[in-house]
Amino acid sequence: MRAGQKRDRARALRAAMTDAERALWRCLRLRQLAGHRFRRQVPIGPFVADFACLQAGLVVEVDGGQHAGARGDRARDAFFRAQGFRVLRFWNHDVPGNAEGVCEVILEALGEAG
Repeated sequence: MRAGQKRDRARALRAAMTDAERALWRCLRLRQLAGHRFRRQVPIGPFVADFACLQAGLVVEVDGGQHAGARGDRARDAFFRAQGFRVLRFWNHDVPGNAEGVCEVILEALGEAG
């Protein structure tokens, strides 16, 4: 996929975020989490990460049931790790009802990065 295609795909994904992704984005946007800057739907290599804090080297993925044990997710995670990122994954159903708890886990991971 060419760079322009990846950018267009990322834009389309931003426009079609799931309810869980929207709930998490409300916590991550505008440097609300200890001043860390997150981006959403970030092209990284051949993949598009749901959320990434590039400075801290952290990728956050929010997954639906179709991701349970998915081989493709293992490949994505391996690629992200090879690029120097740590990866956190949360289930769609965990985020809306517990966005604060999810953000606490992310904040802990950011503390490890510092």
